Amino acid sequence: MRKLFFTLAFFVFLSFTGLFAQSKVDSTETTSSVPELVAFHDVIYVIWHEAYPAKDIKALKDMVEKIKPYMEKINNAALPGILRDKESKWKDGLKALNSSVENYYIAAAGNDDQKMLDAAEQLHSNFEMMVRVLRPVNKEVDEYHKVLYVIYHKYYPAKDYASIKTVIDDLISKAEACTTTKLSKRLESKTEVFMKTASELVEKTKALKEALASNDSAVIDKAVDTMHSKYQDLEKIFD
Repeated sequence: MRKLFFTLAFFVFLSFTGLFAQSKVDSTETTSSVPELVAFHDVIYVIWHEAYPAKDIKALKDMVEKIKPYMEKINNAALPGILRDKESKWKDGLKALNSSVENYYIAAAGNDDQKMLDAAEQLHSNFEMMVRVLRPVNKEVDEYHKVLYVIYHKYYPAKDYASIKTVIDDLISKAEACTTTKLSKRLESKTEVFMKTASELVEKTKALKEALASNDSAVIDKAVDTMHSKYQDLEKIFD
């Protein structure tokens, strides 16, 4: 009997630790950044803020060999999980960035100074576009998304409702914070629709908490999907 007890306890322990490992999320998955692109800024800075304004054509041409290893890493980089919904925009941006890099190489091999300067400007512009694809739309919205990501892509698929319960109050607080944020000047005209959608997100997040209390999987699943869809509505406002 004693042996049976310890055997059962051992299997319970394995099940618990297995569930914990399954639910654990690497912090890099919820960071809206691609280190390979961030590192490329060192090269772009020299091109755009030093060589370009000085019209130093030789310096611009000398950057070719420095660009190549960075581009190889960027082309092989993987998006973190939290940015999976931006994969299409990332690929489009990557295509444009590679095109501008090829134009840069061609210009560097020639003797047309203006073409070299234009190529440097285009490369900088497409790099900035890539950065904007990854940049969080808004600090408060990004904080909400970090928790939502773990729920929607980790706990929810595993039907780990117990873990969702542990973070739901934090998610509600982050949803409420979205309603107090101030939009950038570029987006001021969208303030009314943003605030309306943010308030609806608070409602849907609180509705999930109520659903969790019911312990009804069908009700909970529907509440999670509804909340996720409302978050997507909020994020679309920034497009």
